[in-house]
Amino acid sequence: MIIRDKPGVLELMFALRGSVLPQIAGQLALVVAVAAAVLVWDRHVSPLPHVSGTPFAVFGVALSLFLGFRNNAAYERWWEARKLWGGLLADARSLAREAALFLPEEAERRAVLRGFLAFLHLHRCALRGLPPDAAALRHLPEGCASAPDAVLDAVNAALAAQHRGGGLDGFGARALSARLGAIALAQAGCERIRATPLPYVYSLLVFRTCWIYCLLLPLALLEPAGWLAPLFAGIVAYTFFGLAEVTEELAHPFGQTANSLPLDAICRAVEISLAPHLGEVAPEPLAPVAFRLD
Repeated sequence: MIIRDKPGVLELMFALRGSVLPQIAGQLALVVAVAAAVLVWDRHVSPLPHVSGTPFAVFGVALSLFLGFRNNAAYERWWEARKLWGGLLADARSLAREAALFLPEEAERRAVLRGFLAFLHLHRCALRGLPPDAAALRHLPEGCASAPDAVLDAVNAALAAQHRGGGLDGFGARALSARLGAIALAQAGCERIRATPLPYVYSLLVFRTCWIYCLLLPLALLEPAGWLAPLFAGIVAYTFFGLAEVTEELAHPFGQTANSLPLDAICRAVEISLAPHLGEVAPEPLAPVAFRLD
Protein backbone atom coordinates (compact mmCIF):
# COMPACT_ATOMS: atom_id res chain seq x y z
CA MET A 1 0.00 0.00 0.00
CA ILE A 2 1.27 3.46 -0.87
CA ILE A 3 1.41 5.78 2.15
CA ARG A 4 2.29 9.40 1.50
CA ASP A 5 1.06 12.90 2.21
CA LYS A 6 -0.59 14.86 -0.54
CA PRO A 7 2.19 15.46 -3.08
CA GLY A 8 2.82 18.64 -4.98
CA VAL A 9 1.99 19.25 -8.61
CA LEU A 10 5.38 18.11 -9.93
CA GLU A 11 5.29 14.96 -7.78
CA LEU A 12 1.80 14.16 -9.03
CA MET A 13 2.93 14.56 -12.63
CA PHE A 14 6.15 12.55 -12.43
CA ALA A 15 5.78 10.12 -9.49
CA LEU A 16 6.28 6.49 -10.50
CA ARG A 17 6.12 4.85 -7.05
CA GLY A 18 2.61 3.47 -6.74
CA SER A 19 1.75 4.36 -10.32
CA VAL A 20 0.66 1.76 -12.86
CA LEU A 21 2.67 3.48 -15.59
CA PRO A 22 5.55 0.93 -15.51
CA GLN A 23 3.04 -1.91 -16.01
CA ILE A 24 1.32 -0.31 -18.99
CA ALA A 25 4.31 1.46 -20.58
CA GLY A 26 4.56 -1.14 -23.33
CA GLN A 27 0.88 -0.81 -24.21
CA LEU A 28 1.14 2.98 -24.31
CA ALA A 29 4.21 2.83 -26.53
CA LEU A 30 2.40 0.55 -28.97
CA VAL A 31 -0.65 2.83 -29.15
CA VAL A 32 1.50 5.91 -29.72
CA ALA A 33 3.54 4.08 -32.37
CA VAL A 34 0.38 2.97 -34.19
CA ALA A 35 -1.04 6.50 -34.04
CA ALA A 36 2.22 7.92 -35.42
CA ALA A 37 2.29 5.33 -38.20
CA VAL A 38 -1.32 6.12 -39.14
CA LEU A 39 -0.50 9.83 -39.22
CA VAL A 40 2.60 9.39 -41.40
CA TRP A 41 0.76 7.05 -43.77
CA ASP A 42 -2.12 9.49 -44.13
CA ARG A 43 0.18 12.47 -44.78
CA HIS A 44 2.90 10.91 -46.94
CA VAL A 45 1.70 7.60 -48.43
CA SER A 46 -2.03 7.39 -49.00
CA PRO A 47 -4.95 9.27 -47.45
CA LEU A 48 -6.84 7.27 -44.83
CA PRO A 49 -10.50 7.68 -43.84
CA HIS A 50 -11.00 10.63 -41.50
CA VAL A 51 -13.65 9.23 -39.17
CA SER A 52 -16.00 11.49 -37.24
CA GLY A 53 -15.37 11.70 -33.53
CA THR A 54 -19.04 11.18 -32.65
CA PRO A 55 -18.95 7.34 -32.65
CA PHE A 56 -15.82 7.41 -30.50
CA ALA A 57 -17.47 9.79 -28.03
CA VAL A 58 -20.42 7.42 -27.60
CA PHE A 59 -18.10 4.40 -27.51
CA GLY A 60 -15.84 6.11 -24.96
CA VAL A 61 -18.71 6.93 -22.61
CA ALA A 62 -19.90 3.31 -22.68
CA LEU A 63 -16.37 2.02 -22.09
CA SER A 64 -15.86 4.45 -19.21
CA LEU A 65 -19.06 3.31 -17.53
CA PHE A 66 -18.06 -0.33 -17.82
CA LEU A 67 -14.56 0.40 -16.48
CA GLY A 68 -16.15 2.29 -13.59
CA PHE A 69 -18.44 -0.63 -12.77
CA ARG A 70 -15.53 -3.06 -12.82
CA ASN A 71 -13.41 -0.73 -10.70
CA ASN A 72 -16.20 -0.47 -8.10
CA ALA A 73 -16.46 -4.26 -7.96
CA ALA A 74 -12.69 -4.56 -7.47
CA TYR A 75 -12.59 -1.87 -4.79
CA GLU A 76 -15.41 -3.59 -2.93
CA ARG A 77 -13.28 -6.75 -2.78
CA TRP A 78 -10.28 -4.73 -1.57
CA TRP A 79 -12.31 -2.95 1.10
CA GLU A 80 -13.96 -6.15 2.33
CA ALA A 81 -10.53 -7.75 2.66
CA ARG A 82 -9.32 -4.74 4.64
CA LYS A 83 -12.31 -4.98 6.99
CA LEU A 84 -11.69 -8.69 7.53
CA TRP A 85 -8.07 -8.05 8.50
CA GLY A 86 -9.14 -5.17 10.70
CA GLY A 87 -11.50 -7.62 12.38
CA LEU A 88 -8.60 -10.03 12.97
CA LEU A 89 -6.69 -7.24 14.71
CA ALA A 90 -9.71 -6.55 16.94
CA ASP A 91 -10.11 -10.29 17.60
CA ALA A 92 -6.46 -10.51 18.66
CA ARG A 93 -6.92 -7.81 21.28
CA SER A 94 -10.18 -9.31 22.52
CA LEU A 95 -8.62 -12.78 22.66
CA ALA A 96 -5.82 -11.46 24.86
CA ARG A 97 -8.28 -9.85 27.27
CA GLU A 98 -10.52 -12.91 27.39
CA ALA A 99 -7.55 -15.21 27.98
CA ALA A 100 -6.47 -12.98 30.87
CA LEU A 101 -9.97 -13.26 32.34
CA PHE A 102 -10.63 -16.96 31.93
CA LEU A 103 -7.25 -18.74 31.90
CA PRO A 104 -5.57 -18.63 35.32
CA GLU A 105 -2.30 -20.23 34.16
CA GLU A 106 0.09 -17.76 32.55
CA ALA A 107 1.70 -20.50 30.45
CA GLU A 108 -1.67 -21.42 28.97
CA ARG A 109 -2.47 -17.79 28.17
CA ARG A 110 0.83 -17.34 26.39
CA ALA A 111 0.37 -20.57 24.46
CA VAL A 112 -3.02 -19.39 23.18
CA LEU A 113 -1.67 -16.00 22.11
CA ARG A 114 1.41 -17.46 20.46
CA GLY A 115 -0.85 -19.90 18.65
CA PHE A 116 -2.88 -16.98 17.34
CA LEU A 117 0.29 -15.21 16.16
CA ALA A 118 1.36 -18.36 14.35
CA PHE A 119 -2.08 -18.63 12.77
CA LEU A 120 -2.04 -15.00 11.62
CA HIS A 121 1.38 -15.22 9.98
CA LEU A 122 0.54 -18.55 8.34
CA HIS A 123 -2.74 -17.06 7.12
CA ARG A 124 -0.82 -14.13 5.61
CA CYS A 125 1.60 -16.47 3.86
CA ALA A 126 -1.22 -18.69 2.55
CA LEU A 127 -3.13 -15.74 1.11
CA ARG A 128 -0.01 -14.53 -0.68
CA GLY A 129 0.91 -17.99 -1.92
CA LEU A 130 4.17 -18.00 0.06
CA PRO A 131 5.74 -20.76 2.17
CA PRO A 132 5.69 -20.28 5.95
CA ASP A 133 8.32 -17.71 6.92
CA ALA A 134 10.40 -17.24 10.06
CA ALA A 135 7.76 -15.07 11.75
CA ALA A 136 5.18 -17.87 11.42
CA LEU A 137 7.49 -20.70 12.43
CA ARG A 138 8.75 -18.79 15.49
CA HIS A 139 5.32 -18.97 17.13
CA LEU A 140 4.23 -22.35 15.75
CA PRO A 141 3.18 -24.78 18.52
CA GLU A 142 5.48 -27.76 18.88
CA GLY A 143 4.41 -30.69 16.73
CA CYS A 144 1.74 -28.67 14.92
CA ALA A 145 1.49 -28.65 11.13
CA SER A 146 2.35 -25.33 9.48
CA ALA A 147 -1.17 -24.58 8.27
CA PRO A 148 -3.57 -21.94 9.62
CA ASP A 149 -6.38 -24.42 10.26
CA ALA A 150 -4.04 -26.80 12.07
CA VAL A 151 -2.92 -24.06 14.44
CA LEU A 152 -6.50 -23.03 15.25
CA ASP A 153 -7.33 -26.70 15.87
CA ALA A 154 -4.34 -26.97 18.22
CA VAL A 155 -5.43 -23.86 20.16
CA ASN A 156 -8.98 -25.20 20.37
CA ALA A 157 -7.71 -28.60 21.57
CA ALA A 158 -5.64 -26.88 24.29
CA LEU A 159 -8.68 -24.91 25.46
CA ALA A 160 -10.80 -28.06 25.43
CA ALA A 161 -8.23 -29.84 27.59
CA GLN A 162 -8.24 -26.93 30.02
CA HIS A 163 -12.03 -27.05 30.19
CA ARG A 164 -12.09 -30.79 30.83
CA GLY A 165 -9.41 -30.43 33.50
CA GLY A 166 -11.32 -27.73 35.33
CA GLY A 167 -8.89 -24.93 34.51
CA LEU A 168 -11.46 -23.18 32.31
CA ASP A 169 -15.08 -22.75 33.36
CA GLY A 170 -18.02 -23.16 31.01
CA PHE A 171 -18.63 -19.45 30.46
CA GLY A 172 -14.95 -18.86 29.65
CA ALA A 173 -14.88 -21.85 27.32
CA ARG A 174 -17.92 -20.50 25.50
CA ALA A 175 -16.44 -16.99 25.16
CA LEU A 176 -13.10 -18.25 23.88
CA SER A 177 -14.78 -20.71 21.55
CA ALA A 178 -16.89 -17.89 20.11
CA ARG A 179 -13.72 -15.83 19.61
CA LEU A 180 -12.07 -18.67 17.69
CA GLY A 181 -15.24 -18.96 15.62
CA ALA A 182 -15.04 -15.26 14.70
CA ILE A 183 -11.39 -15.70 13.72
CA ALA A 184 -12.23 -18.71 11.57
CA LEU A 185 -15.07 -16.75 9.93
CA ALA A 186 -12.69 -13.94 8.97
CA GLN A 187 -10.23 -16.52 7.66
CA ALA A 188 -12.92 -18.09 5.49
CA GLY A 189 -13.91 -14.67 4.17
CA CYS A 190 -10.35 -13.94 3.09
CA GLU A 191 -10.02 -17.36 1.45
CA ARG A 192 -13.28 -16.75 -0.42
CA ILE A 193 -11.95 -13.48 -1.82
CA ARG A 194 -8.66 -15.07 -2.84
CA ALA A 195 -10.27 -18.14 -4.42
CA THR A 196 -13.04 -16.28 -6.27
CA PRO A 197 -11.59 -13.63 -8.59
CA LEU A 198 -13.65 -11.26 -10.68
CA PRO A 199 -15.25 -13.11 -13.59
CA TYR A 200 -12.69 -13.59 -16.36
CA VAL A 201 -15.16 -12.38 -18.96
CA TYR A 202 -14.96 -8.89 -17.39
CA SER A 203 -11.21 -8.70 -17.90
CA LEU A 204 -11.45 -10.14 -21.39
CA LEU A 205 -14.13 -7.69 -22.48
CA VAL A 206 -12.41 -4.67 -20.93
CA PHE A 207 -8.98 -5.28 -22.42
CA ARG A 208 -10.30 -6.21 -25.87
CA THR A 209 -12.53 -3.14 -25.98
CA CYS A 210 -9.74 -0.86 -24.75
CA TRP A 211 -7.41 -2.11 -27.46
CA ILE A 212 -10.00 -1.75 -30.21
CA TYR A 213 -10.88 1.77 -29.07
CA CYS A 214 -7.29 2.98 -28.72
CA LEU A 215 -6.11 1.50 -32.02
CA LEU A 216 -9.01 2.98 -33.99
CA LEU A 217 -8.94 6.36 -32.23
CA PRO A 218 -6.14 7.84 -34.42
CA LEU A 219 -8.51 7.77 -37.41
CA ALA A 220 -10.74 10.24 -35.58
CA LEU A 221 -7.79 12.42 -34.50
CA LEU A 222 -6.12 12.82 -37.89
CA GLU A 223 -8.05 15.94 -38.87
CA PRO A 224 -8.75 17.76 -35.56
CA ALA A 225 -5.44 16.97 -33.80
CA GLY A 226 -3.03 16.78 -36.73
CA TRP A 227 0.53 16.04 -35.66
CA LEU A 228 -0.60 15.89 -32.03
CA ALA A 229 -2.72 12.79 -32.74
CA PRO A 230 -0.14 10.37 -31.22
CA LEU A 231 0.00 12.48 -28.03
CA PHE A 232 -3.76 12.53 -27.55
CA ALA A 233 -4.02 8.82 -28.39
CA GLY A 234 -1.40 8.11 -25.71
CA ILE A 235 -3.29 10.17 -23.11
CA VAL A 236 -6.54 8.32 -23.82
CA ALA A 237 -4.71 4.98 -23.71
CA TYR A 238 -3.10 5.91 -20.39
CA THR A 239 -6.54 6.63 -18.92
CA PHE A 240 -8.19 3.42 -20.08
CA PHE A 241 -5.29 0.98 -19.67
CA GLY A 242 -4.30 2.61 -16.37
CA LEU A 243 -7.76 2.23 -14.89
CA ALA A 244 -7.93 -1.37 -16.10
CA GLU A 245 -4.56 -2.12 -14.46
CA VAL A 246 -5.56 -0.45 -11.18
CA THR A 247 -8.69 -2.60 -11.16
CA GLU A 248 -6.57 -5.74 -11.62
CA GLU A 249 -4.45 -4.82 -8.60
CA LEU A 250 -7.41 -3.95 -6.39
CA ALA A 251 -9.16 -7.19 -7.38
CA HIS A 252 -6.25 -9.11 -5.76
CA PRO A 253 -5.98 -7.41 -2.35
CA PHE A 254 -3.64 -10.03 -0.87
CA GLY A 255 -1.00 -9.74 -3.59
CA GLN A 256 2.39 -8.08 -3.31
CA THR A 257 1.79 -5.11 -5.59
CA ALA A 258 2.08 -1.48 -4.51
CA ASN A 259 -1.70 -1.23 -4.06
CA SER A 260 -2.25 -4.47 -2.16
CA LEU A 261 -3.10 -4.62 1.54
CA PRO A 262 -0.21 -4.13 4.01
CA LEU A 263 -0.55 -7.55 5.64
CA ASP A 264 2.96 -7.43 7.14
CA ALA A 265 2.15 -4.13 8.84
CA ILE A 266 -1.15 -5.48 10.20
CA CYS A 267 0.61 -8.56 11.58
CA ARG A 268 3.15 -6.26 13.25
CA ALA A 269 0.29 -4.24 14.78
CA VAL A 270 -1.06 -7.49 16.27
CA GLU A 271 2.38 -8.34 17.66
CA ILE A 272 2.56 -4.89 19.28
CA SER A 273 -0.91 -5.36 20.83
CA LEU A 274 -0.10 -8.82 22.23
CA ALA A 275 3.43 -8.09 23.45
CA PRO A 276 2.34 -6.81 26.91
CA HIS A 277 0.22 -9.93 27.43
CA LEU A 278 3.21 -12.10 26.51
CA GLY A 279 5.58 -10.22 28.79
CA GLU A 280 7.67 -9.05 25.85
CA VAL A 281 8.91 -5.71 24.60
CA ALA A 282 6.65 -4.49 21.81
CA PRO A 283 8.41 -4.30 18.43
CA GLU A 284 8.45 -1.12 16.42
CA PRO A 285 5.63 -0.66 13.90
CA LEU A 286 6.59 -1.15 10.30
CA ALA A 287 7.28 2.09 8.46
CA PRO A 288 6.79 2.73 4.76
CA VAL A 289 9.88 2.25 2.59
CA ALA A 290 9.91 4.66 -0.35
CA PHE A 291 6.24 5.42 0.47
CA ARG A 292 5.32 1.70 0.30
CA LEU A 293 3.97 -0.20 3.31
CA ASP A 294 3.90 -4.00 2.90
